[in-house]
Amino acid sequence: MYTLARILIVTAGIIACGGVILSAQWRDVVTKGVPMTPAGTPNFKAPAPKLADGTPDLSGLWDAEKRPCNEAASVRGCLDSLTGIPIAFGNISATVSNTGPASKDLLPMQPWAEALVKQRRDNASRDLSITRCLPLSSPQAWSTFWIKKIIQTPDSLTILDEYMSQYRQIFLDGRTLPKDPEPSFKGYSVGRWEGETLVVETIGFKDELWLDVSGHPLTDQARTIERIRRVNYGNLEVEITVDDPKAYTKPWTVTIKLGLAINTDLLEYICNEDEKSVQHMVGPGAK
Repeated sequence: MYTLARILIVTAGIIACGGVILSAQWRDVVTKGVPMTPAGTPNFKAPAPKLADGTPDLSGLWDAEKRPCNEAASVRGCLDSLTGIPIAFGNISATVSNTGPASKDLLPMQPWAEALVKQRRDNASRDLSITRCLPLSSPQAWSTFWIKKIIQTPDSLTILDEYMSQYRQIFLDGRTLPKDPEPSFKGYSVGRWEGETLVVETIGFKDELWLDVSGHPLTDQARTIERIRRVNYGNLEVEITVDDPKAYTKPWTVTIKLGLAINTDLLEYICNEDEKSVQHMVGPGAK
């Protein structure tokens, strides 16, 4: 299931005070302006930076929070997961904050969506979006093995994703959401500042996208609200509310945490170049 995560062998790093030091991607690259502790180590708990006008600065390279891979509990081993497993990658409900204790089937799904999740789990090896080298939905992209680069200007926030060289635009110039958007993997996003938090509203998704490896769907009727906040220099929190009445009986919310990655930069990663994995994958969904 985590075949494409082998990229971690290249990007293996260490977790340090909420941030991530990745040294293998670009040699001799040092991130400028990193605050330091008296001991001479990066101070990821320093105050979050701001732009000249006082607006919070979300810019930087961000890596999803991970939990250690348990070799004994994993049926696939941990070779592909040297720095751990992104917490919401396998199941986005692991971070649900408003519907009770986390469990693998916590989300309030419509009956058809529940059946779809079971079908997707049964066929996961072949049907995963990442196995098929398809773009990821914008909520799923926050919690993957691949780092993201946020570029911020007064009028927009652009997210570059190492996976498949994808990009996402969040417009801050006051425009409204389109009335009849052409469905897309990332949807259409506009944002506004509420104090220290960037509030992003997104619509216009393709139907039955994936939210995680478990196969929880996101449909063309979905509207998401993301509340993005840079807690301190080295930590980013993204609270995502999914309002998708076609797939779920009520809105639900997750919080995904990311750490700043320093001394590195993006590499091009195109998963369908010389792809030979799918033909070898077996299971109930194999043809």
